[in-house]
Amino acid sequence: MLFGSNKLVGLDIGTSSIKLVEVEATKKKITLTSFGFIPTPPGSITAGEINNPEALSEAIRKLVAQSKTKRRKACTSIWGTAVITKKISIPRIERNVLSEQLKWEAEQYIPFDINEINLEYHVLDEVRASPDQMNVLLVAAKRDFVMRYAEVVEAAGLECSVVDVSGFALANCFEVNYGKTPNQTLALLNIGAGMTNFVILENGEATFSRDIPVGGITYTNDIQKVMGVSLEEAESLKISAGTGQPVPQEVSDVLVQTNEVVAEEIRRSFDFYLATSSDASIHKIYVTGGGLGLPGLYEQLQSSLSLPIENLNPFINIDFNRRVFSEEYISQISPYASVGLGLALRQARDNA
Repeated sequence: MLFGSNKLVGLDIGTSSIKLVEVEATKKKITLTSFGFIPTPPGSITAGEINNPEALSEAIRKLVAQSKTKRRKACTSIWGTAVITKKISIPRIERNVLSEQLKWEAEQYIPFDINEINLEYHVLDEVRASPDQMNVLLVAAKRDFVMRYAEVVEAAGLECSVVDVSGFALANCFEVNYGKTPNQTLALLNIGAGMTNFVILENGEATFSRDIPVGGITYTNDIQKVMGVSLEEAESLKISAGTGQPVPQEVSDVLVQTNEVVAEEIRRSFDFYLATSSDASIHKIYVTGGGLGLPGLYEQLQSSLSLPIENLNPFINIDFNRRVFSEEYISQISPYASVGLGLALRQARDNA
């Protein structure tokens, strides 16, 4: 978390849609009470960078009105190249002086001006560290980048109580549903429209997070180039292919080729993690996101990564209000819900 909350709505601001999620928590269970989404205004956000804050705020305002939520505090998340995470090892020091020391350490690892960033950290599993060393996960984001997200939310009439990182929200949702998973190294992939969130969990802790610049829009752009059609027509052809409707053979060929490109880009990030980590193996991959609806991508990932893959189910330990949602609707939104749930769960887990 980059800022600080009570009863919140989770607000997942993505390239193609904005999702609003509300949950209720008791000591016995967590229940989804509201889920809404609205298309992101075209061009208003690119690779996590906000280009048109007024259009985004207006869309969020409409979404809040549609959802009829009474809550006015929100948790949103940032993503893209302006967010950097880095696991480091430093000589063990007292916690009360750690924050100041990490500012000096961050200058070695973070390619931004230290005076222009929000810097957070999390001390990782002490058991695995040597007696004289401690492992710390640094999280840095450009301050103006964070503030733009907060301002967009505030301009929509909400109070921006927490600004999180999308990859960590994904990990939060996973932990609530699957537990801490000790003695395993797991990978999480959320394949969105403009970006893929990639997170590594070691013994249940997020130790690596990276946003990979591939997603559903990669396919739309490739179809547009090959078919010589507009972006809108290319998107329509992609959706038709994803829902099993007949499309020209050229479109099917593009999907096969783009699956290979996307899987290769993701594989490079896996290779980067393995090359820079002392943990030499990943046991399993959990995948989610709207991009999974693209024909053949799941199978291509299995082939390229040569690891067991399973769909991430964000509703294993999260119930839903059956007077509001049907089983069919929950099944339909599951691939799109993990980050939003992870954001909404920030307060739920504090209150449960």
